[in-house]
Amino acid sequence: MRGPTVTVPKEPAPARRRDGYRTGSPGRLLRRRLTGHIREQLGMIRTVADWTVMLYLIIPGLLLGGRYYYGYWQEPLPGWSLNLPLALLPGILALGIVSGGLLLLLHEGDLLFLRQQQRWVRTLMLGGTAYSLLLTALKLLAVWGVMLPFLIRGYAVSWPSALALAALTLACGWCVKLLRHLVLVQRQGWRRWLWLIPAAGVPAGLYVRAVSAWMQTPALLWLAAAVYLAGAALALRTRLSLRGSFTGDVREDFKQRMRIAAFLLSGVIDKPRPTRYRPWIFRKSQTLLATAPAEKRLTEAGIKALVRHTGHLKLYLQFLGVSLAAIFIVPYGFKWLVIGVLLAMLSFWLVSFWKSLMGEEFAALLPFSKEQRAVAGTRAVLLLSLPYSALTSLLAAVQLYGWWGIVFFLPAGFGLSWVLAGMFAGMRLER
Repeated sequence: MRGPTVTVPKEPAPARRRDGYRTGSPGRLLRRRLTGHIREQLGMIRTVADWTVMLYLIIPGLLLGGRYYYGYWQEPLPGWSLNLPLALLPGILALGIVSGGLLLLLHEGDLLFLRQQQRWVRTLMLGGTAYSLLLTALKLLAVWGVMLPFLIRGYAVSWPSALALAALTLACGWCVKLLRHLVLVQRQGWRRWLWLIPAAGVPAGLYVRAVSAWMQTPALLWLAAAVYLAGAALALRTRLSLRGSFTGDVREDFKQRMRIAAFLLSGVIDKPRPTRYRPWIFRKSQTLLATAPAEKRLTEAGIKALVRHTGHLKLYLQFLGVSLAAIFIVPYGFKWLVIGVLLAMLSFWLVSFWKSLMGEEFAALLPFSKEQRAVAGTRAVLLLSLPYSALTSLLAAVQLYGWWGIVFFLPAGFGLSWVLAGMFAGMRLER
């Protein structure tokens, strides 16, 4: 007789290992970082652009641009292109050379998990550098290709010279990009701008000079390209051997990754202001007005608030520049009328700024009455409008009456500012 059947339970199958987040080699990590970066950039573009709509714009644009480009080769060139100086074309290429940055594909978390693996970091840096230099080459070759019919047909440049120009442009672009990156990751503040002059400005200027002088001598252009390539190789070697710049590398990489996002958000939100422990203007918080009524202290606070705010000061200077240009080109009989209208517009903006400042939360804590706030605001608007009035009146007086006009009409400009700004502020500020 058979005994009872015993069922032996099967052992559960071993759990399948998930290796999705494991990276076995630096090359695989490089590919993952690069594909992730490209997807991130495309995702930013998708947030504001519908690909279906973009195709309806891109395809007709390419067809129309191709038709114009074909016409530049087969038909007579436009008349305006024949009057352009030859130095303008390398100047445009130089703008493309000094623009853009270097992407090393380094992330913040690498400080904890990857920094000790120098071979992995070196692979990421080499891959990111090659990717950035490839994008630079495509950008510069695209600009060179657009200029090619004007070079060949308009300026009678030979094909060997045009090809040598392309090689020199690529070599200079790579050299400047690497030198500029070395400065950006090691310097901050005004020292960075000083170091960018020899790192980017001087090579780009020498490039324009070399192209203008040796356009018809391809051998010299090839020699200059070899010099720039040697400089790029030396800069790359310095970059790979650089130590102690990991924080700067990550900071610049983040800026490069966020360039598209910054461009898309530039018209929506203000650029974040850097943290400063001491302002650039009025660093010692010195008094501006003679000590007397308490309203003058409030006036000083308003003036310093506008001057220390980068956005407000920039808008003030831009309005001043546009006003000077407008006064310079208007007929002589309308100059003082234009100054009066522009001064009224400036006063309107200054009064709006003061009212916005007094609407802040901290302003409610100040022990000032409405009368005192109005008096302080009127004085602040007057003082802030005086530099504008002085410069615009000076320009009008010199144009109308020569240098002798300063003696008589510069005080008139101050008087105009005192009357218009004071009257405008007095009417709009509540007492």
